[in-house]
Amino acid sequence: MKQTAVVIAPGRGTYNKAELGYLSRHHPGFDMLKNFDAYRKDEGQTSISTLDQAARFSGTTHTRGDNASPLIFACGLADFGAIDRDRFDIIGVTGNSMGWYTALACAAALDPMAGFRLANTMGTLMQKHMIGGQLIYPFVDEDWRAIPGQRDSLLAKTDAINARADHQLKLSIDLGGMLVLAGNEAGLAAFERDVPELQKRFPMRLQNHAGFHTSLQAPVSQRAFRALPESLFQQPKLPLIDGRGGIWYPKAADLADLHDYTLGHQVTQTYDFAAALRTAARELMPDVFIILGPGTTLGSATAQALIRCGWRGLDSKTAFQSVNADHPCLLSMGMDDQRKACI
Repeated sequence: MKQTAVVIAPGRGTYNKAELGYLSRHHPGFDMLKNFDAYRKDEGQTSISTLDQAARFSGTTHTRGDNASPLIFACGLADFGAIDRDRFDIIGVTGNSMGWYTALACAAALDPMAGFRLANTMGTLMQKHMIGGQLIYPFVDEDWRAIPGQRDSLLAKTDAINARADHQLKLSIDLGGMLVLAGNEAGLAAFERDVPELQKRFPMRLQNHAGFHTSLQAPVSQRAFRALPESLFQQPKLPLIDGRGGIWYPKAADLADLHDYTLGHQVTQTYDFAAALRTAARELMPDVFIILGPGTTLGSATAQALIRCGWRGLDSKTAFQSVNADHPCLLSMGMDDQRKACI
């Protein structure tokens, strides 16, 4: 009997040293790769094949927006095509941040080349202009339980910093149990000074990340509208859940609105990944969530978002791990053992 599944596409920061060679290792016959490489060649950019098959991982090269975005898109789209449809009935698609572009292609709201063009264009624009930066900070404890008042306190601190002269700081992504904040250097540095270090790694700056999902990206949004026409979009074949928690249904999507959301709101306003997961859990009620590769970092954020909305009574990391070990409800294709259960 098939299980129903909602598929989640990862965003930036998921193709790292451990993922080098992901496409060649898992998808040696990926039929779109030649087309993606040809597109990059025409743009005067390094091919996806060359990046993926490099002799060694380079943070300077592989994490750049103009390289990371299309590389992650290609990995995610290839993974989506590898999911065993005899095991899983895919009933919806969503993504985190840049993963929205992959989700659009997985749901067929963009054909593969249009999706690649979108991911490549946006990654290139972000890298070229590199406006602002991002950091991440949790509001849950190490058992993924919300610390009372912590989220509201952090958001209040963010607003207070943003109100200072020459400081910019906004909520970029609500990532389930963590906040991704974006701003200019003054705003980010002020937050780093004002909060205690947690778990020996937070607050954590995100390398080669601009101030995504804030008004800082208005110039990028404007250029994207000029570069990417509405004609690229078509009716999705699967329900799409966006970064507001809204659902775009097949045969009912307003394509002008979808184009406007993708290049407008999705670029310049907060991306609420927690809301997307809450909608998926409550409205689509899947048996399982499947996270596309590359990488494994989105698994904890997804679990934290599901715990936060009380999915299946889960209330902690311990509870989630116990349930997932016995009856998997979250599968990550970036993990070899879980990947086998998906393909």
